[in-house]
Formats: sequence, C-alpha cells, structure tokens
Amino acid sequence: MSTLQLAISPLTWTNDDMSQLGGEIPLSTCLSEMAEAGFTGTELGTKYPRDAATLLPLLQAHGLRLASGWCSGNLVNQDAEAEWRAIAPHVALLQAAGVRAMVYGEVSNTVHGNIQTPLSQRVRLDDAALQRYGARLTTLADRLQSEAGMRLAFHHHVGTIIETEDDILRLMACTGESVGLTFDTGHATFGGADPLALLKACVARVAHVHLKDVRPPVIASTREHNDSFLNAVLAGAFTVPGDGVIDFASVLACLKAANYSGWVVVEAEQDPAKAHPLTYARLAHSNIAAYLTHMGYQPTAGVWQA
Repeated sequence: MSTLQLAISPLTWTNDDMSQLGGEIPLSTCLSEMAEAGFTGTELGTKYPRDAATLLPLLQAHGLRLASGWCSGNLVNQDAEAEWRAIAPHVALLQAAGVRAMVYGEVSNTVHGNIQTPLSQRVRLDDAALQRYGARLTTLADRLQSEAGMRLAFHHHVGTIIETEDDILRLMACTGESVGLTFDTGHATFGGADPLALLKACVARVAHVHLKDVRPPVIASTREHNDSFLNAVLAGAFTVPGDGVIDFASVLACLKAANYSGWVVVEAEQDPAKAHPLTYARLAHSNIAAYLTHMGYQPTAGVWQA
C-alpha cells in the first residue's frame, strides 16, 4: 500500500539563494498560505527558527508538519566524521520533528548559488573521485540511519556534482542502500533526463520526492547562452506541477507501483512578484490532488492512501 502526504517548500514565497525574491514576505504568511492551499507539510527555509521548541509549535499552529529540510553537504572536502559533527544540530532538529528522510545536497563546489557563474563551469567528478565520495556518503548515511533513525535522501541538483542522469546512476552504483534519493522532477528534466525513465531506473532508492514543473524554452535559452542557474530561476525555468510539460500522472503512477510511501513536496522556485504564491500553491495542490484521485488515492486526515 502506498501512502502519501503533500507538502510545499517555502521557495514558492521566498527564495533561499536570492533574498530579493520574497524577502519581504513574513514567515507567518508563508505558513498560513501553505495550509490555506491544502498542504499539511513544509520543508525548512532560511526564515524558519532552527530550534525545535520554537519551530514545532509554530508549525502545529498552522496545521503543518516538517517534511524534511535541506542539509548543505561538504563531503568533497571532509571525511564523514567531520561532516557528522558539522550537521549534528540540523540532524537533531529533524529528529525532534519526527522527520524520516533528510534532504542532502553537496554544495562545497557547486555553481548553482552564484548568479555570475554559468552552469557550464560546474565541477564534475571522475570515477575515482566519485568512488571516494560515494564511500564517504555511505558512511554518513549509515550513521544517520543507525543513530537518528533517518534515511539520507541525496538531492541531485543542477549546477552541482550530481546533475545529469549519468551522474545520478553512477552515484547510486557506488553507494550503499542506506543512501536514498530525493527525486526531483524539475532538476531531472533541467539536467537533460527524461524524468519518468530516470525514476524507473532508480525508484527503489527513492526516499523523498520533490515535484516541480519546467518551462523548456527557458532551460534551452539558459544552456544556449551559457547562463547561470539563478538567472534561469529568475527567467521562470520552474513552475508548479501541471503548469509545464512534465507527465506527473505517469511519475506518480510509477511511485505508486513501487509502493513509495512518504512526502511529496512541491518545490517550484519562482519570483513571487510574477507568480503569486497562494495562487500557484492552490494550483499545485489542485493538480496533484486530481492526479492522485484519478489513480485511486483517497485522502484521510491529510494522508492519501491507495
């Protein structure tokens, strides 16, 4: 049986990498509109309190749970022991919130957060370097699972060492089963993959899901003009599920066939001045609910079961 819960990232309201996008929108507005749109969960953002005693009652007051939270990795530059010490406060917060899968992305050498750096300059690891990285990642994931009861859910991301389909499959091949995957439809497509084909190839490792749609002309222009990731975001590369070209009905059917159970998170980075957050959040929830209803899922107390 597959059971899903629907969350939305605060990136719809306020961008973590570009404070000029939604920087003026209060956290209270983000949370209240998430709930108003129908979502029961959220991921962390830069405006969220990072102590459980403050964060958890705040989310509860809005009828929300913490689905997960991005962890910025530095395993290219340090071993798993040093990394564990560095991320311990983040792990403790997620553990206190009952999170089951921690979103983890390598940022030590990424270009995705620099608006001046074109995506063509991203770092690529050769086989030997990726093997070393995979060993460190597996050690970290083993510890996260044994000591915190959480799955490491690695987030492939445009502009990082793990961007393309080949990158993702190579990483899965050189890591242990404790390393799960945050499967992101938008980043898969932007990275050049057919998202459904890629999902089918690695669905057994999926521990967390991000749903975003794409506008292909913007992606094509970004590649053609050797532009940066953040400029692609500003130009509207991403949107909410059902507002672009990705076949989400088939993606969700693949997850259902694999008995995936967990959070499905809308994460559509847009300029809130151009894409009204509540309008797009409602559209996202309506579209996903329609896909799930058509597939035989039924919502009960915020949990969709099939």
